[in-house]
Amino acid sequence: MLNKFTSFLVCSFFFANLMGCSSTTRTPVKPDNRSGATPEQVISIAKSMIGVQYRYGGNTPKTGFDCSGLVYFSYLQVGITLPRTSSAQYKASKPVSKKSIRRGDLLFFRIHRRKISHVGIYLGNNQFVHAPSSGKKVSIGELDSPYWRKRFVRGGRII
Repeated sequence: MLNKFTSFLVCSFFFANLMGCSSTTRTPVKPDNRSGATPEQVISIAKSMIGVQYRYGGNTPKTGFDCSGLVYFSYLQVGITLPRTSSAQYKASKPVSKKSIRRGDLLFFRIHRRKISHVGIYLGNNQFVHAPSSGKKVSIGELDSPYWRKRFVRGGRII
């Protein structure tokens, strides 16, 4: 009896924690920007992370960044909580065409198949800051390079 009860408690604890974690990633973004943040503040934070090592699942300068972790961290520092993954950030942002992209907007890419799998923050002049991939560091990419031009999907506005 004790073993069944203990198993029940362990399973209940695990399930409760699992549900708590999943609900935090589904918090919708507030595109009306009640924080008063500016795109320039977000850009400044993201650019200050240049040189930080890429790490899958990373979202702090101490642990390293993946692409959506860099975006998440940069916006969080100005008081805006975004979803944690690039595909969720894509869904939460206001769609922006390539010709209407402004500094601080997000840029979304399809690297693998049909799913949105990469995001960066637009700096202007066809440049964006991003955490590229394993073994690399946060850096500046060129939107007009053949690689990124071919994979670009759309911009997304948060602020």
